[in-house]
Amino acid sequence: MKLNRIKYFLFASMLALGTTSCEEFLDRPAEDNYNAGNFYQNDEQCYQGVNYLYNSPWYDFQRGFIKVGEVLSGNMYWGSSPYMEFTVNGTDADLVSMSYSLWAAIGHANTVYGYLAESKASETAKRQCMGECLTWKAMAYFYLVRTFGDVPIIHSNAEELANGTYNQKMKVRRADVYEYIIMTLEKAIELLSPSVEDPGRIDRYCAKALLAKVYLTRCGLSGARSAEDLAKAAEYAKDVIDNSGRKLLEKYSDVFRLENNENQESLIAWRWSSGRDPWTQQNTLQSDLAMVGFDEFGDCWGGYGGPSIDLQQAFGTLASEDPGNRSDSDTRRKATMMMAGDVYEYFWQDKGGFDFLRFIYDSDDYGKGGPGGTLQSPTGANNVKHLYGNGYDHEKATGVSAGNMYNKLATHILRLSDVYLIYAEAKMGTATSTSDAGALEAFNAVHSRAIPGATPKTSITWEDIWKERRLELAGEGDRWYDYVRRSYYDMSGAIAELKSQKRNSMWNLDGIYKTYYETGKWNASAAEYDAATPVPNVTESSFTLPFPSEDVVFNPNLLKDPVSVDVRSEYSY
Repeated sequence: MKLNRIKYFLFASMLALGTTSCEEFLDRPAEDNYNAGNFYQNDEQCYQGVNYLYNSPWYDFQRGFIKVGEVLSGNMYWGSSPYMEFTVNGTDADLVSMSYSLWAAIGHANTVYGYLAESKASETAKRQCMGECLTWKAMAYFYLVRTFGDVPIIHSNAEELANGTYNQKMKVRRADVYEYIIMTLEKAIELLSPSVEDPGRIDRYCAKALLAKVYLTRCGLSGARSAEDLAKAAEYAKDVIDNSGRKLLEKYSDVFRLENNENQESLIAWRWSSGRDPWTQQNTLQSDLAMVGFDEFGDCWGGYGGPSIDLQQAFGTLASEDPGNRSDSDTRRKATMMMAGDVYEYFWQDKGGFDFLRFIYDSDDYGKGGPGGTLQSPTGANNVKHLYGNGYDHEKATGVSAGNMYNKLATHILRLSDVYLIYAEAKMGTATSTSDAGALEAFNAVHSRAIPGATPKTSITWEDIWKERRLELAGEGDRWYDYVRRSYYDMSGAIAELKSQKRNSMWNLDGIYKTYYETGKWNASAAEYDAATPVPNVTESSFTLPFPSEDVVFNPNLLKDPVSVDVRSEYSY
């Protein structure tokens, strides 16, 4: 858990300020001869000094964000990855990087919060920026407790260093960690402004939205869903829906476009800069998720994975299905996964759009440098979310260039549509269905945007919401954490569903796709799902990932039972 890096956190938080950028609110101070003692002295310095918390500390989480959130959950195929097979261990590089990143986010948030508390800036600026620090800290702990279960609490870097106890920390029971997250968000809500001038900054309603999600997640922790937590989740979600001034965008795919990086539906996001100086300020997800040749920078290698067969079926389609007969009423399918017959007007705009099959099989300059005439994806589909397109698309939307392993496409980690579905589920409470008018209005707002012309539902079940969450948030690093919260109160149901998934590849799709592209004929009978690869061994222990081995060596207390902490008495802001 990188407690051995606390000293690094204190030092690096100031180093991260010594960079320049001129992109929206992510402006940072120019290099100068400053230190912690002479920075954070005015409003501008406070805002600039907190901006890097929106990207740099989170950089090493990007790959774990996909592998845990999407591969582990069965939404995405990724070869022989241990996340496919539930065999992740403490030496896994992506797990180590993920853990490091989350503890770094907490360490940096703690450090900057401390600097801000001593600032001579206006109270308005100080409070807003301190609230942003606490929201990011809460978000990092929210990922930690859902990934690793019981974890230590680092309330103050300075105190830990002064006490010399940073390699002796005990794990804290996850129930107490959740209470600490709630306490932290309550303080953030108290500090944050209800609205901010800079699009993309966290405001009071963003923190309330996160708090609603925390309550919904915690509600089943005791083994049965808590009516009190469900009521709190509904209360905070409804406040955001009614009073934040935010609305869903009219078109689903627009949420993920570069030109809408700071759209009103995005409540909390990693907001990247376009550049590699310093390394860690940039988005590199396109490299891991796009096919070879998707951009001109030689940095894409993600074509050999893709959305799973199981996710395709959840959308009501399959890679082996004739595109001419495909029922594509749900617009989220195309905005989430590329399949045969798909053309995207918002990618490769200088070439008239991106044609999936033409890119793979055409020998002219259109697909030059691409897959070389062979379908790479073993599932017949490739990712769409987290892709910005080519250099022309990036510069057209942002006015700045992308490059090798850097772009500035925002990564949305909490959206308004999620809050709508949180509200619908929380209002349903412990029942299995509801006809509550508010719950229906929230659910139908999300569902009808995805399926224009859909008949509004007059009653919804828990299963309706469960599936809607999957389709709405697929590819956004969230699905595994839905399984984790379900495991709190329905372990057998979570295990059974994961074991029933079609997580494997499908054979002969390349031949089917190529023949279709060249002749227009579709031979679905040639496709065969790999039923020979065993179902992964999902057990109760699968819902808690192991700590990185190096952290256990550094702090053997991580192997001991967790302790109970009255966080309200022990800690204060």
